[in-house]
Parts: sequence; structure tokens; C-alpha cells
Amino acid sequence: MTVVLVVLCVVVGALELYAGKQSKDQAREFADRIEELREQVSKQNGVLVTVGEQLTAELSRVKRDVLPGLDDRLRRNSGQIEELSTLLRQADDYIKAQATRLHDLEQQRVTLAALRRKLTDLESTVRSAPPQEPPAGRRLDTALDRLADLERNGTEILELQRDLTRTLEDVEDVVSDLLHYAGGELDEAVRASLRGGRPGGRALVPGRLWARDPRLGDVLTDVYERCLHTVGLDVRLRTGEGEPGGPQRQRFFLSGRSPEDLAGGFTSLLISTGTDLSRAALLPTDVRVAGAPHPADRPVPPDEAALKALLRAMYDSDGATTQIGPLLAVRTREELLCAVLTPGQSLELENDEVFWDPAATALRLRQMAAHQVWELTDWAGQLPTT
Repeated sequence: MTVVLVVLCVVVGALELYAGKQSKDQAREFADRIEELREQVSKQNGVLVTVGEQLTAELSRVKRDVLPGLDDRLRRNSGQIEELSTLLRQADDYIKAQATRLHDLEQQRVTLAALRRKLTDLESTVRSAPPQEPPAGRRLDTALDRLADLERNGTEILELQRDLTRTLEDVEDVVSDLLHYAGGELDEAVRASLRGGRPGGRALVPGRLWARDPRLGDVLTDVYERCLHTVGLDVRLRTGEGEPGGPQRQRFFLSGRSPEDLAGGFTSLLISTGTDLSRAALLPTDVRVAGAPHPADRPVPPDEAALKALLRAMYDSDGATTQIGPLLAVRTREELLCAVLTPGQSLELENDEVFWDPAATALRLRQMAAHQVWELTDWAGQLPTT
């Protein structure tokens, strides 16, 4: 029995020694693996630091070398584009005046032809009359010669008018190409500004205006441009596209304030607008209602009044979208939404091109954070208190 116990003790001791050896081997392997992983992480950190330094250097080079030159080119191109736009408007007015003149000349030509036929008939009658009346025949010959001269001069004028029209159409095509090119350059500058490459008040910010009903285009454009003026923005370039008589997609390239400054200002205005459910903020300050102080007693700043006028004009339409830098407003058939976008969100929407679809734009706004979006349908739908 004692021998069995001794054997068992020896076996147990051997097993413990074996288990201890296995644990030490596993611990050593685990420590080696940990060390390998630590070395790999250190190498990856070194690579990331190197890449970050290269990106920082490249971004600094772009800010230092590329963007200032681009800004100078944009300023030069903007001046040329404004001159060309003025020339194009003058040419358009001249074409309209010449078209009216051409119509009048064609009418005169028809009248002269009818008069010539009558005089020809009269000449035949006079020539068949007795020979004692030659003066009348000479007067008719003189009148017919004069009419022939007028017809020849009218034909030459019509040819000149057609040549001038074709020339002005060629000029309009050239100006359209230049506007398209400048619009592309400014669009790239806007994207660079949204990526943070152009700090300060010289940054370009995007603007858009679209209405489903083309009859409201002029009204919305007037209210929109008045709002731009009151918030301190200047229009560097304005372009438009769309079928004649249909909805126009208007693009605006704006400057004068930085996107960050605009975002803070519009946020304050929308907070004030969202709490003004009585729509009394736009009433004249001399209107009073008996009882407690009325919201209309509060003086309304010009920028707040202009923004509210734009939102109400949008509400009165059956579909519209507007953008002023970080501010995006959309009117669908059911709702009126506003949002103040971050630069990243603005760049994302620039790339996706959803601005011209109110339903898609409203869906994207609904997916944003609640503090960025204002539901103003009820506010815009209430009548002013009298």
C-alpha cells in the first residue's frame, strides 16, 4: 500500500511539473506574440504619422500656392463675365428692337407692294385715257420709280437685319460658352471653400433658386435677391438653365461673408422664426392689440424680415427650393422645411445634386440632426393677427 501511495505521489508530481512547463511555454509564446503585435502597431503608427505629415504639407502647399492664384483668376474672370453679361443684355435689347423694326419694314413692304399694284392699275387706266392728259402719266411714272427704289432699299435693309441677327446669335453663343466655363471655375471654388480651403470673408458660398411654377419665378427671384442684400452677400455670378416657359434652375455664386458666419446668423434667425407662431413679427410696429403685449411690438431686424418674406413666398408656391450658403429651405406640397448645413453636408448635397427635387431634398433634411432642421409649415400657414 505504501508503495502505491509513493508511486501515485510521483505521478502527481510529474504531472504538475509537466503542466507547469506547458503553462510557461504558452505564457512565453503569448508574450512573444504580444511583442510582435506591439512592433507592428508601432510601425503602423509611424506610417500613419508620415502620411499625415505628407497630407499636411500638401494641404499647406495648396493653400499657399494654388488657392491665392485661383482667387485672382476668379476675380479677373468675374469682371470679364460681368462685362460680357452687360454686353449680352445690350445685344439682346438691340436684337429685340431690330426685330420690331424688321417687322415694321416687312409690313411697309407689303403695303408698298399693294400700293404698287394699285398704281400699276391706275397707270394702265391713265394710259388708256385721251392723250391730252400727259402730266398725270408722268406723275404716275415718278411715283412708280419711287416705289421701286423704296422696295430695293427695304430689301437691302432686311438683308442687313438678318446678317446682324446672325452675328448677334454668334456673339450670344460665345458669351454662353464663357459663362459656362466661368460657372465651372466658380463651382470648383465653392467646393474648395466647403472643404475648408478658403478661410475668411473672401470665401465663395453657393446659392440656388428653383420653383415648380414658372409664373412665380420673377417674384421669388426678387424676394431672394432682396434677402441676399440684407444678409450682406454679393452676387459674383448668376446662371440659369431650363426650358423656356418652364421651371428655371438658377445658380448663384455669392461672396461677402464666410460660411461659418452665415451659419450662426441663419441659426439665430430660424430660432426666432420658429418661436413666432403668430406670424406677428412682420406686422408694422404701430399695430397694437388690446391686452397683453403683442409679439408685433418687437422691432424686426431687416435680415429677419427679408428671410421671413422669402419663406412665406416659398410657402405660397406648390414646390420650391432655395439655398443661401449653409441655409437650405424646401417647400413640398405638404410641408416647409429649413436647415442650416455643415460644410460636409453642403459638399455631400453638392455632389448628389438633389437640390432641384423638393421631395428628395425634404427627405435628406429629415435624416439630419433635429437641432439643424426647422419645421415651419404651421408658422407659414397662420394668418397675421389683426
